[in-house]
Amino acid sequence: MKKSFYALLSFLLIAFFSSNYVNTKNVFAGTPADSLDLAPDRIFNEEDQLIQGIISRYHYKKFVFNDSLSSVVYDRYLKALDYNRSCFYQSDIDKFEKYRSKTDDFLQEGNLMPFYNIYNTFRRRINDRLDYSDSLLKHEFDFTKNEDYEWKRETSTWFKNTQEMNDFWRKKVKNDALNMILDGKDWKSVAETLTKRYENIRKTINQNKSEDVFQIIMNSFTEAIDPHTNYMSPQTSDNFKIDMARSLEGIGAQLQSEDDYTKINEVIPGGPAFKSNLLHQGDKIIGVAQGAEGGEFVDIIGMRLTDVVQLIRGPKGTTVRLQIIPANSGANAKAKEVKIVRDKVTLEEQSAKKDILEIQNDKKNYKIGVITVPAFYADFEAASKGVKDYKSTTRDVRKLISELKDAKVDGVVIDLRNNGGGSLQEAVQLTGLFIKEGPVVQVRDADGKIDEDNDPDPEIVYSGPLAVLVNKFSASASEIFSGAIQDYGRGLILGEQTYGKGTVQNMIDLNRLVRDPSDKLGQVKITIAKYYRITGGSTQMKGVIPDIKFPSLEDTQDYGESTEPSALPWDQIKTSNFTPAGNLHPYISKLEKFHEERVENNPEFDYIKQDIQDYKEADAKKYVSLNEQVRKKEKDDLEEKKFQRENERRKLKGLKLLQKGETPAEDIKNNDPLLDESAHVVADLIKLLS
Repeated sequence: MKKSFYALLSFLLIAFFSSNYVNTKNVFAGTPADSLDLAPDRIFNEEDQLIQGIISRYHYKKFVFNDSLSSVVYDRYLKALDYNRSCFYQSDIDKFEKYRSKTDDFLQEGNLMPFYNIYNTFRRRINDRLDYSDSLLKHEFDFTKNEDYEWKRETSTWFKNTQEMNDFWRKKVKNDALNMILDGKDWKSVAETLTKRYENIRKTINQNKSEDVFQIIMNSFTEAIDPHTNYMSPQTSDNFKIDMARSLEGIGAQLQSEDDYTKINEVIPGGPAFKSNLLHQGDKIIGVAQGAEGGEFVDIIGMRLTDVVQLIRGPKGTTVRLQIIPANSGANAKAKEVKIVRDKVTLEEQSAKKDILEIQNDKKNYKIGVITVPAFYADFEAASKGVKDYKSTTRDVRKLISELKDAKVDGVVIDLRNNGGGSLQEAVQLTGLFIKEGPVVQVRDADGKIDEDNDPDPEIVYSGPLAVLVNKFSASASEIFSGAIQDYGRGLILGEQTYGKGTVQNMIDLNRLVRDPSDKLGQVKITIAKYYRITGGSTQMKGVIPDIKFPSLEDTQDYGESTEPSALPWDQIKTSNFTPAGNLHPYISKLEKFHEERVENNPEFDYIKQDIQDYKEADAKKYVSLNEQVRKKEKDDLEEKKFQRENERRKLKGLKLLQKGETPAEDIKNNDPLLDESAHVVADLIKLLS
């Protein structure tokens, strides 16, 4: 698919741009109003039109440039700059409104100056706000006063005047200070830290170059088409290549910037963060310190992402300490410290692993094998060289199944939680270990052509009782595998509804499509096809819906393809010709009954349900108190609740109870109620089948 796509793309683009390419030089260059303002480089006008041509002709989604799309791009651009609506005035928005219906015209013409005008206004506004914030730190706040701070403003109205803006920013700075006061800092330390923090934000904003603004503009357009179509500037593209080579060095986590925070975008399977289970997708890192003990934390809020990465990276074997705010926390969250020993992630460490859970179900003992698959991987370089025993997901799982069969397990659970995908080929071949033959997935391209990927091996490696455990972060190849297992009736799907990413992307290097080698352009990732299950339904948006759903905190959060406004829709094509391997539907109602009865008496599930309720309540609050005593009581109550829960868990497991302020010397090992419950569901299935 990739080779033919590039051939068609190159041929048609040469024809399309041969008449337009020369004419775009120096068009709409514009002159910024201030010497410190940014303006588009000459090459960006050309690159913009090149990107428009590629996406409008070869994207899977057929769309038209019109006022409706123009409005979406315009809103995305404003949101990218001022997500919390805390910098622009209503008068600014009124002034920009004339661009709303013309954004599509600007992009097609290569006229980028209106976007830069908006950005330059934003940069002046944020610098004004930082000046004001610095002035507030000259005197300590009165934390006895009863007033509230609106910390979630993404849907609020824009400020009408300086008085409203100043009132919000005074409360914002006061909230930043109060958080540090509650952590035991004195005013002098608070003022010094916040001064540095705001200077970091100023430095980040003022260091942005024309290239950075162009990237924001292009992604406001591309992501209005679909969330997985993106533009990377030459610098970002170079950093991406470096990260791909070095991402397996350090803590093993991919980071992103969001609203002045550094956020965990992905935890790399097999890496130090993954193995420690201390960092999770969505966590915010607010401080970094070097060494296992003693080193002072550097406040990184507002710091440029490249600088944050340099602080976190380091030699193998060294320790980095991070202050994080967990993803499932509200405004009163207390930052916690985690220690990660840096290491190099190897393919071996990313490999599938096995375990055996010995459980008692209905007074009978069972041995349930667990195979954890963190990613769908393959050593393509070794395979291309003809290495006979190159590593791959399917090869590793085949071996693990053999070992579990030798151990005489009664059933198997495949754990795909947090598995974001990987090789499509491996997803197809892994499915083949559990079915005799037949199609696994359908792929439809932009022209409507449908291809089927079939199980290449008629051998069934494991035919016993099977379940697949998934969650909201199981995506792409994970959804292809679990969907096929469900459609063939080969096993049960347990857990949460999966992510719902059912699209295929290709990366295009724009430098391959221009004549002047001195012009260095970026790259475009474009959606070119869509995945469909063998029953005809797309995995897009809906993902895979479990046969038995487990409660989980992630159900309440903004994760999954369905949360993306521009996501491609779910649809359906014809059903593939396949023969089911079994039919588990008659057993599901009884399995659900057994499951509900069991978790009703399981305190771990009570904790999960309570966490969901607590998160919903915290997330619904747009305001927090700026009274020190009120906030202190809220934080103390939250910490007391966590302390009591920890001791309840320890008591149930026969471990030594903690004293107030004591750090647990021994953690509760293997505390995974969802995996334990999966093993019990498989045991229930074994009983029903027998």
